[in-house]
Amino acid sequence: MPRTALRIVLAGVLLAAAAQPLLAADKIRIERADDLPRHTYTIDTTAVELLQDEAAVRKLAAAVRSDLESDLATYEIPDKTTQKSYLSTLRTIAFIEGRFDDAAQLLEQARALEDKESSRLTMGNLTMALMAAKQSGAADLGAAFERELARIVRPLPYEVVGDDIKQSKASMEIVSPNLVIGSISSTIQPMLDASGGVMSKEVAIDLLGSYVTLTAVVPNRERAARVYADYLAAHATTKPDIWQARAAALPAGAAGQPVVAIWDSGVDTAIFEPLGQLWTNTAEIPANGVDDDGNGYVDDVHGIAYTLKADRTPELLRPMVETTMDRATLQQYVKGLLDLQANLDTPEATAFKRAIGSLEPDQVRPFLEEVTAYNHLSHGTHVAGIAAEGNPNIRLLVARITFDHKMVPDPPTIAQAYREAASMVETVAYFKAEGVRVVNMSWGGNVAGVESALEMNNIGATPEERKALARKIFDIGWDALYDAVAAAPEILFVTSAGNADSDNAFEEFLPSSFDLPNILSVGAVDQAGDETSFTSFGKVDVYASGFQVESYVPGGDRLPFSGTSMSSPNVVNLAAKLLAVNPSLTPVELRGLIEAGCDEHSTGDRTVRLINPKRSLELLAQQR
Repeated sequence: MPRTALRIVLAGVLLAAAAQPLLAADKIRIERADDLPRHTYTIDTTAVELLQDEAAVRKLAAAVRSDLESDLATYEIPDKTTQKSYLSTLRTIAFIEGRFDDAAQLLEQARALEDKESSRLTMGNLTMALMAAKQSGAADLGAAFERELARIVRPLPYEVVGDDIKQSKASMEIVSPNLVIGSISSTIQPMLDASGGVMSKEVAIDLLGSYVTLTAVVPNRERAARVYADYLAAHATTKPDIWQARAAALPAGAAGQPVVAIWDSGVDTAIFEPLGQLWTNTAEIPANGVDDDGNGYVDDVHGIAYTLKADRTPELLRPMVETTMDRATLQQYVKGLLDLQANLDTPEATAFKRAIGSLEPDQVRPFLEEVTAYNHLSHGTHVAGIAAEGNPNIRLLVARITFDHKMVPDPPTIAQAYREAASMVETVAYFKAEGVRVVNMSWGGNVAGVESALEMNNIGATPEERKALARKIFDIGWDALYDAVAAAPEILFVTSAGNADSDNAFEEFLPSSFDLPNILSVGAVDQAGDETSFTSFGKVDVYASGFQVESYVPGGDRLPFSGTSMSSPNVVNLAAKLLAVNPSLTPVELRGLIEAGCDEHSTGDRTVRLINPKRSLELLAQQR
């Protein structure tokens, strides 16, 4: 599912978790994330009460540490992201236990595994400053922390870390005790109430990170924000934008009108209809409530739609869920969050900080769910605008799926998995019947997400039972979608790699890890062509701009969103222009032109292939 900008920022607030395995020939090799062992822990208090009891936190931390160290002694874990995760959790525990030398050593081990330069340079800086302040013996620990953080941050190269520092500043400006406690009370506590206090390793790690946030980060948030603000003020420059020079206008005389499907959360067709960019089913009479052409879909004039329960509906844009805020207010808050991330001092940014800072714990869940609902409402329209930019020849076909905006999602079931699988097969069949040439899929999920949803709904008597059920549910969707895409070789499917900063193949992300000739997985880079901190890697074929990409939201306003959800339609935009020039191109030929036009550079042990639309169109011109 798409990840909201708010959740991207909040994810950066907590001090992360993790551990490095010492590889040995006699260890059991882990080939995928789902093969990692499960661990559970029991507490006899509420989650919030736990976070107010240092002795209880230390007891939980010791149990988690024991299990992680046992895992590292038993298993060979080749995935760097998992290794970093173990290291970060062990670092968090070392910090809680006051073992600062161990925490520093664990941080250096994690940095050695990090391929993204910006992440490597900014990783653990708050932890290091906090530890240095405590070790200094200063009477004013807050002032000592601020000095230490400034000492660490000041020499960092702005052209590398600037965007990450902006997002760190935004995190410090919005994190609060009520925000952390409200999130825990809304998500973790109901699960603990149902399970009798039993939680998974992942939930335990979240609680340990929340403890550090509440006890160490929140008291110093204003000082940290000030350090980041001073750093940004001293480097009031912008990174170079490589994309304008690579942009390609549709060549004169291009006559093809490729049908491009936006398989997403729905599209505000009123934006694109006056531009002549919508695909139209002329056999269907608009809004008469009848399936005029007998294809099983009512009023599918510009495409098809499915509800959250995978039922067919004629509404191509999901009606906004019932909220306490109107759409204009929600849009203002989303813009404010985005402005905070971009270090823009705007009225919207001020309003967002004021709103989130005034929340009581019981107000956190409805606020976050309403912002998430608006993000989902906007997502498909934003993606469509990127795909259609500068191409009057494109014909957009809408295929709406519905994302769950709730912090505690609906419980996954086998029956629902079959319904969703059937809807995916039906959607691909619709694409084939209507001559779709390219599909954008800026969404995804993995088996860990299913397992987490099961735990949040207290489904599964044991971790092993929950793991098995999650695998069965996940495989139903994986098999159906994989087979449907493989059976449509005439269509090029383009998908976002994911925003998890992890190996999508090891994590089994669907559909970005599908290895098929007619699917392209797209990672995200920033305006200068550097990998974003959030982009996943692994099975990534090409990279495109996915940072602060401006496009439409419902109603016609334009906002800049970030994510691999934005990089994927940039590739679709190029594919549609190539098809407008030469409609006879096959998916394999399209993919070849896109990849042949790329520029390559290395990041650690990975190769980043940046699309170059101008060059790809030049290569096509040379073939004619």
